[in-house]
Amino acid sequence: MNDAVSEQRVGEFLDAVAAREPAPGGGAVAAVTAAAAAGLVAMAARFTTGELAESAERADKLRAEVTPLADVDADAYTAVLAAYRLPRSQPDRTQRIADALRAAANVPLRIAAAGAEIAELAARLAVDGNRNLKGDAQGAALLAEGATRTAAGLVRINADLGKLGNAWFAAADEYVRAATSASRTAVRSSP
Repeated sequence: MNDAVSEQRVGEFLDAVAAREPAPGGGAVAAVTAAAAAGLVAMAARFTTGELAESAERADKLRAEVTPLADVDADAYTAVLAAYRLPRSQPDRTQRIADALRAAANVPLRIAAAGAEIAELAARLAVDGNRNLKGDAQGAALLAEGATRTAAGLVRINADLGKLGNAWFAAADEYVRAATSASRTAVRSSP
């Protein structure tokens, strides 16, 4: 099996997620889901004319940015587990756990940010894009919202464990609000 998520077949990735291993897990799945949503946005934009057609380029960029975060997230979580396994007598153990949790919160925060932007692009396409691809745009918005919610939940968990402060919670919540608003707009747009 290939190591990089982007190099794996879908079945290989799903088998890795389902395995009795701690990673890849929710963060990797959120990244892949956001990337799939960005792919749908890019496709729908390419069948649209005018200014909205330019959304394809931004969606492609977001897809390229978020896809590797699946592997980065798995590595960050593996580092958290390694830090917790350090002997309690090790003087820098607490700091190494905090640092690992900060990194493990940062990756899903980046995924949530991308997911929120993807959902917003999808909503615009669902409302004003090619009517024949409205279902794809709506699906992209819903997938992006799910990815954002999943990633934000992971941010909250890691920020709480690492006592990283309320700014992490606020940022995650803002991305969820944006993605939720966008997906509602996409789904409510008239047929």
